[in-house]
Amino acid sequence: MSDSTFVPENTTVPQLWARQVEARGDHEFLVFEDAYSHEVSRFTYRQFDVLVNQCANALAACGVVEGTRVALHLDNRVEFVECLLALAKMGAVAVPVDATSVPVELARILDLSASDTLITCQDTFERVRACLPPDLRRVLVTGRRRSGQGVPGLGDEGGTTPVLPLWEIAARQSEVFDDPAPLDPQDLCAILFTSGTTSAPKGVMITHANVVFSGNFVNWELDMNPEDRYMTSMVAARVNFQLSALAPVLTIGATIIMLSHYRASCFWKQARAHRATLVQGMAMIVSTMLRQEVDPMERDHSVREMHYFLPLCTRDKEAFEERFGVTLLNNYGSTECLIGAVTDPPHGPRRWPAVGKAAPGYRIRVVDEAGHDLPDGEVGELLLHGVPGVSLMAGYWDDPEATAEVLDADGWYRTHDYAYVEDGWVHFVDRRVDLIKRSGESVSSAEVESVIAEIPGVCETAVIGIPDDVRGQAVKAFVVAVPDAGLDAVAVIDHCAHHLAAFKVPSIVEFVDDLPRGAYGKVQKNLLTPQ
Repeated sequence: MSDSTFVPENTTVPQLWARQVEARGDHEFLVFEDAYSHEVSRFTYRQFDVLVNQCANALAACGVVEGTRVALHLDNRVEFVECLLALAKMGAVAVPVDATSVPVELARILDLSASDTLITCQDTFERVRACLPPDLRRVLVTGRRRSGQGVPGLGDEGGTTPVLPLWEIAARQSEVFDDPAPLDPQDLCAILFTSGTTSAPKGVMITHANVVFSGNFVNWELDMNPEDRYMTSMVAARVNFQLSALAPVLTIGATIIMLSHYRASCFWKQARAHRATLVQGMAMIVSTMLRQEVDPMERDHSVREMHYFLPLCTRDKEAFEERFGVTLLNNYGSTECLIGAVTDPPHGPRRWPAVGKAAPGYRIRVVDEAGHDLPDGEVGELLLHGVPGVSLMAGYWDDPEATAEVLDADGWYRTHDYAYVEDGWVHFVDRRVDLIKRSGESVSSAEVESVIAEIPGVCETAVIGIPDDVRGQAVKAFVVAVPDAGLDAVAVIDHCAHHLAAFKVPSIVEFVDDLPRGAYGKVQKNLLTPQ
């Protein structure tokens, strides 16, 4: 990446966007493909700016102002990006929520974030409306109703929360937004909720400076240029899409190719058809692509790198690179450190299965339980050093105690993940014990355990991740039931399905007489994990 394309860290997202609209107005910004109908929409930077401005004016007309926290309960769709940029222009705060979340999860995040506005699509609204809090000030619905009629209010007839058709209001608005907020780079841009290691999700505070730093970082990491076409099927509500795909496209003025869903049968065909030069990947994508029938033309593509997120076995990694003729750039990170703070370099040697080296903007340490530095080769907790609000999160929303537990005054972030270092190369060992990685999503075992514990007849439970060739890990629950409770695996899974997003629901339930415990009564999950 040349110095001329480097965006200073004192830039805000609206300033960054305005610069690209002016400099790259006729360049293709967004290509969206519905993975099932295969309908494609295309927008240049200038065309999309019109939509963003109309959306911002519509939100303002509905009462959204600077500092308003707005929950974006949307799946991968054009409107997600439109709303995200519009809220940034206004100085409002986006609170993305996975559209697959069950209603009670959405209600919990609305409460934790104190969001007074919800943006959702019509079909989803019908599913979640009964669980929305009564003090919600407004619901804005995207997507046209098939009947062409308006949308009902919350609750029974006569509900007091206004439910407004955002698309209709936006269509009547000016194509120019004349009321940009006077923003500082350290102002809050988004709150990204992550499962973490407790049953209560935590909101990671993302500043405008965080977004710009992330974009610059990935531009360096992937050696990006303005003609790159970056294809992703990652969930829009998650950090991988927002900071590792969208942000670098914005900082360098490239093109993002957004897929509504990942489908193994057509993903690589889409990469070829859209002339993608970069793609995002994870274990599930690699393993399912390897299971597809060989296409004689599958090596005829423009992809030079897959931006990959651990874990993956060496066998699959080598088979993928050999079959598809593309290299995997490995890296390690979390929502709290924004992007792959430990990464393979864009040029020079790599040392698989190491996840890379500390990248520009970060330093690393590996420490024992007392916080003492460990020598090369010894496993301990991985610490990352950065600048809060720039290269690290600004903190957890409304939770200073949780922030202080992981982020100290000197800028050291405790990952609670375990690794060792050899010659500067970081070898990842394991995630924190309570976190399960399933299809690229983080599942808190404590959260699943708390849901199972609510079932009448459950005495105690322990949830772990077990190896899954397709999804990386599967969720397995061990349940100790009250004698003669009459529980079975179907009852446990059905209960979880009503209270958790689909990727958090256990695939396997095993009933046991008791759980293994240590001297202090803590469940020894290592004894439950297959060896």
